[in-house]
Amino acid sequence: MAGLISSFVGNQMERETSLPGLSFFKVTTPQPPTPYLYEPSLAIIIRGRKRVVLGNTTYIYDASRFLLTAVNLPTITEVTEASPERSYLSLLMKIDLQMARQLIADVETLGPKAEIPHKAMATGPATVDLMDATSRLVRLLDQPHDMLHLGSLVQREILYRVLTSSAGGRFRDTVMMGTQSQRVAKAVTWLRDHYTQPLKIEALAELAEMGVSTLHHHFRKVTSMSPLQYQKHLRLYEARRLLIAENIDAATAGIRVGYESISQFNREYRRMFGAPPIRDVAPLRST
Repeated sequence: MAGLISSFVGNQMERETSLPGLSFFKVTTPQPPTPYLYEPSLAIIIRGRKRVVLGNTTYIYDASRFLLTAVNLPTITEVTEASPERSYLSLLMKIDLQMARQLIADVETLGPKAEIPHKAMATGPATVDLMDATSRLVRLLDQPHDMLHLGSLVQREILYRVLTSSAGGRFRDTVMMGTQSQRVAKAVTWLRDHYTQPLKIEALAELAEMGVSTLHHHFRKVTSMSPLQYQKHLRLYEARRLLIAENIDAATAGIRVGYESISQFNREYRRMFGAPPIRDVAPLRST
């Protein structure tokens, strides 16, 4: 599988495949800490090692473990093992939440709902069965006709393997209707879709069907940050993306992501990324 992924990516760092939601990654040197917004997804490392920081929690995983994410989570990622001789190789499969809910409903042995919310990110063992299914999915990319008919079936098998793993319970609890974690996920989704708008915590708590203090408590359990911190991360991550992708100035970026005070934007940007906006992205604009 390493050879297939390496040849598919070629000299690029990232490449999307013909299967929607499936991407491959390859780097030949360790990478510095970089902001990254995870979507609901399964990340599998074929070769190398990676560190992911979510709030005050650090996840370290390699080819022996996978990373499972249930909601959009702003993180800092760092590839810690990679070399020209043994490049870092990984894949990311975005998870269809409708497929996940249907699978959970179909397979009763997945277990009951949890009463206490957990973080919406977890690592689990990359078992032989999981890696076998993953390898078959990768090989299907060279067989478009088979991919058309078998791709979703193999994805469902992969999802089954992770949901029945030690990490699957956290994902299941976050997507199952009626759990505390799922109510928090509703609030997360709203913030993701409306991060440029002023945050009204009472309205967000009402959306999540919780009291304000309960929402704060459970939101932090699921995301490792408060709703306001989460919104700030989304705004600053998007501003950084805009600065790099569209080559705009800092004031324009700040306004577009919802800041009314440019000085506040510059201050919070520097606090998060370690440098003022333009200085931070200058090396990335030139590459």
